[in-house]
Amino acid sequence: MTRPSSPLWTPSRSLAPAVSSPFTRRSLLRGMMAGGALAAIPGLAGCGGDDSSGATGGGTATSLGSNFSDEVPQQALKDSIDAFIKKSGIKVDVNTVDHEQFQENITSYLQGGPQDVYAWFAGYRMKFFADQGFAGDVSDLWAGDMGDGFTDAFKQASTGNDGKQYFVPFYYYPWAVFYRKSLFEEKGYTIPETMDDLTALCQEMQKDGLEPIGFADKEGWPAMGTFDVLNFRQNGYDFHVSLMAGEESWESDEVKSVFETWRSLMPYHQKDALARDWLDSAAGLLNKKVGMYYLGMFVGQAFTKPEDRDDLDFFVFPALNEEHGTDTIEAPIDGWMMSPKPEDEKAAKQLLAWFGSGEGQDAYLKSDPNNVAASSDADTSGYNALQKKAAELVGASANITQFLDRDTRPDFASTVMIPSLQKFIGSPEDIDGLCSSIEEQKKSIFG
Repeated sequence: MTRPSSPLWTPSRSLAPAVSSPFTRRSLLRGMMAGGALAAIPGLAGCGGDDSSGATGGGTATSLGSNFSDEVPQQALKDSIDAFIKKSGIKVDVNTVDHEQFQENITSYLQGGPQDVYAWFAGYRMKFFADQGFAGDVSDLWAGDMGDGFTDAFKQASTGNDGKQYFVPFYYYPWAVFYRKSLFEEKGYTIPETMDDLTALCQEMQKDGLEPIGFADKEGWPAMGTFDVLNFRQNGYDFHVSLMAGEESWESDEVKSVFETWRSLMPYHQKDALARDWLDSAAGLLNKKVGMYYLGMFVGQAFTKPEDRDDLDFFVFPALNEEHGTDTIEAPIDGWMMSPKPEDEKAAKQLLAWFGSGEGQDAYLKSDPNNVAASSDADTSGYNALQKKAAELVGASANITQFLDRDTRPDFASTVMIPSLQKFIGSPEDIDGLCSSIEEQKKSIFG
């Protein structure tokens, strides 16, 4: 695949992204919701946030499958839905399921019949399921007022291989290296620009009694972000996209060098990563026991006090290769899809149009300011410093990826990459054997 001739995302229309054709290689991450068919899948009964919100009066209703299972996004979603109910009078039956559980059972859920509206992700995996007939056509929403709030980039990321739209973007969030400004000021640390700088900073932090790099992979997905950034920093965007598409060998010197670089950073990572979830590492960053943390902007969920949130900042992961510099970042787009056969299509599309509106996204971000609104109609005047900086970062980046398990086949991501990366974390010695195993499995899946 050739490098795009223009930036994938440009800071037009309130810094909403603009993308070129390589966006078709991208797709998803964690799981989603349940109810109905999901109730029959072991371990996928709805968790804590299950809720039936309703307006007074009669019968118009729709159902929503949600993967917003963490406390902050769960409340924020409720706020947005409550505002929708108040405005429309449409009842919304919400069922929330842990996102990791759903990731493992997404195909069974979709085959069994999803709820009217369900949470999902832009790009490759949206297309993957749309191709199989698991998504309803929402092209009419894009042709209406809702579509006016999005750049062509968002529309492209929401378009299936048949040219129809199957997705409504809700928000996006960049991945970067997060840190506390007061800790860096107190210790006299400087922002690293190269790998040598990063290594030297890690060594300083260790001398100061800190764990330099927060790291957690109990859920299986966080380590994918580390692989991604090392790969596109070292080998460039084009190689990374081709690798995710199954077009490059996992036994290549390029891939092996990624794992070798990662292994060299292991002494600076938090130990016992497979027994720790991402919020545990975020708490370490909050409590100044961890110096830095490469994660999505949602790390801010751990920073609930205003003074702590104001102290949170980020920098892009340093350059590894002068040829590629820091020209690529990850900034996944989360949003919503519709069942191919909703019980009430009109009500379902009204809810989707709400989620795609600036008003609907404002209602969400008021309670969860750890993302950036996808619609250019959203009110950015209330953005905190982190949101403003994130929008600027995305707008200025030449290339955007969606995250490993959104950029490749779902079966390859879940059955091959999660266990392979966890095996590497637990025992990073045999890189040749690891790469050989991944390549063999890749061939059987991609054909």
